[in-house]
Amino acid sequence: MLRSLSCAVLLALAPVALSAQESAEHAPATPAAGPVDFITPHITDGSHLEIPWLNGHLAKEIELPKFAPVHIGGIEVDLSPTKHVVFMLAAALLVAVVLISAASTSRKQHDTDGRTKGFAGAMEAMALYLRNEVVLPNVGHHGEAFVPFALTLFFFILTCNLFGMIPYGSTATGNIAVTATLAIITAIVVEIAGIRANGLGYLNTLFYWNKELPIVVRVVMFFVMSPVEMVGKISKPFALTIRLFANMTAGHIVFLALVGLIFAFQSWALAGVPVLMATAISMLELFVSFLQAFIFTLLACVFIGQIREAHH
Repeated sequence: MLRSLSCAVLLALAPVALSAQESAEHAPATPAAGPVDFITPHITDGSHLEIPWLNGHLAKEIELPKFAPVHIGGIEVDLSPTKHVVFMLAAALLVAVVLISAASTSRKQHDTDGRTKGFAGAMEAMALYLRNEVVLPNVGHHGEAFVPFALTLFFFILTCNLFGMIPYGSTATGNIAVTATLAIITAIVVEIAGIRANGLGYLNTLFYWNKELPIVVRVVMFFVMSPVEMVGKISKPFALTIRLFANMTAGHIVFLALVGLIFAFQSWALAGVPVLMATAISMLELFVSFLQAFIFTLLACVFIGQIREAHH
């Protein structure tokens, strides 16, 4: 694991840092540059990128360009790129290149050998699993139309998650603004699917109106249950937002705490313990990266299927 290697590097540099600190205590006070943090940039956004560099901090900060804010009415909108924006664009580009190249290779292999193998075969297997086991069973009839959306959602979230697992990388899905945007886009797709499938019957997903009940009870239940229906609509994208954001942020925070123990112990004998624990957390976080992308896609398909089959 690349992150585990980074942790090992920190462990190797710990005695150097400690000895430098001891020397500094006996030396005259001179202004010194603050250390570059390798860990917290994974969970925070910023206007710069960190790249490997052969200096005392093993990193160099590159400032991103600043754009003049755009005024829309009375609202000021800053369109300057941030670190998470850069990694999201990189994730989108990488997903597009990988999926298009894998599809092209798969098509050629099917024409020549009758089967797909190698990396293209692995990508095809993942796509077919999502299609056959996630999208079609949960969306129902005409679920093929939602396969491209589900595949795009899964691979984009997965790539953003994995970018946070590499040194100098950053997890865009650890930004609640990113997860909220993904949830809002999913909610829009869900509502459009409901309107197309139910027509005017879509209103039954907003207002509770059960025609099988007596008129008096029907009116009472309308005022009682309609707010519940609205809360349910709001809670779905909210749950998607918080679930992905919390899970992707928690792993980085735990990893940061474990790496901090290396310098807190100030001992070679005890420093190996947090390294092993950080390695275990990294392996777990790799699994969580796949799991959270899968859960987000699964819930999106479940919500689409529910609203398409909504009957009150």
